[in-house]
Amino acid sequence: MNLLVVDDEETIAWALCRLARDEGHQAELASSAEEALDLARRQAFDLVMLDVRLPGADGLSAMGELRRLQPQTPIVVMTAFGNLATAVAAVRNGAFDYLTKPFDVEQAAAVIRRVGANRAAAVPAHASPPDTSEELLGASPAMQEVFKRIALAAPTSASVLITGESGTGKELVARAIHRHSACAAGPWVPINLAALNPSLIESELFGHTRGAFTGADQARSGLLELADGGTAFFDEAGDIPLAVQVKLLRALEQQEITPVGETRPRAARFRVIAATHRDMRKEVRAGNFRQDLFFRLAVFEIHVPPLRQRMEDLPLLAERFLRHLYPPGKAIALTDATLDELRRRAWPGNVRELKNAVEHAALLARSGTIDPEHLPPRTTLAADDKAGAAAALTEAVRDWINDCLATDAAPTQLHQQLLDVVEPPLLQAVLARTGNNRVAAANMLGIHRATLRKKLG
Repeated sequence: MNLLVVDDEETIAWALCRLARDEGHQAELASSAEEALDLARRQAFDLVMLDVRLPGADGLSAMGELRRLQPQTPIVVMTAFGNLATAVAAVRNGAFDYLTKPFDVEQAAAVIRRVGANRAAAVPAHASPPDTSEELLGASPAMQEVFKRIALAAPTSASVLITGESGTGKELVARAIHRHSACAAGPWVPINLAALNPSLIESELFGHTRGAFTGADQARSGLLELADGGTAFFDEAGDIPLAVQVKLLRALEQQEITPVGETRPRAARFRVIAATHRDMRKEVRAGNFRQDLFFRLAVFEIHVPPLRQRMEDLPLLAERFLRHLYPPGKAIALTDATLDELRRRAWPGNVRELKNAVEHAALLARSGTIDPEHLPPRTTLAADDKAGAAAALTEAVRDWINDCLATDAAPTQLHQQLLDVVEPPLLQAVLARTGNNRVAAANMLGIHRATLRKKLG
């Protein structure tokens, strides 16, 4: 393949060109969008790796002309300033993939190999409304992956399952998908399944005719019919009763609903986004959730990381919450000591708990600076909660091992496979807690710093 690398950072550009040649390809280098467009007018490329921040015209602005000149050429966008707006703009403009700097060599190599396997696999461009609200915030690698997956999912009609602990912002992710989708002008209908009356949930979802049951004095449209032309958001999807799951599956597959007391279905075309804090695969194995409905809801999955795995974002989030509380010009700020205290906390309630803590502290401080003593007491797990969490972890590991043994006739390297699963979140959490101080992290882990360095690569 013939690659075009567009980046004004010499070390990155050199490394990518070297990688391309090591993979057996040719590579040309451009340090500006204008130089890249000039090269694209003179020769064909099989892949363009394009930085966003460039001298002169930026990379996103140049994408339209690049696609006009070479419509079949995949474009991989690279940026050190990734946010949801950048990810969405990149995908809408036809990006094949989106890499957030700093990325490792293997990530870039994997993208190049994917293009080699399917040179025509560029993501199609779609019209999109402007991003008017940056509710989701994060510069951490974990959140960059969330932004990327939102951007990939939004222009499609595929059902999306959003997983994550309570308080991580799953509904914000769902709203972002809807806001950037083709049905953004249609209704947004959030449905908290755990809050619906169990005896009336079918009527709430599908509606009912007059006289369908005692108390049904008049006909009523269901929530799914109200979502026609828009998005139905199933919050706490794991709480859907088994008795309703069959009817819901048919509604999703046929894009039609049948109100209680009626025999003829009504058309209702809507996109489904579901969210849950439960392990849905475990619920399926336990017989609490239909496998076919799970697969229908989880066409595309997005996992929202807990706050403890994205502590780099904590100062950004805290400042955002303060700006929402006070008008511009109101002098109130978090001291370094307060930020240090925030970083030391476990945040079992995730971003929601952080927001409440900042609001609590701001009310006490009123103006000036927010000091550690203004924060609410730490939320700690009771001993029995910790024991319960440990038991749940043990069970999850046991389930994982049993799945491996059941699906692989001759499993090998199981110990290493398990380490590959459990070590990365452990290392990320400890490094976040120590502010990326590897000596302190090694002491906390109880290993030599050389061992930690080797594990981190």
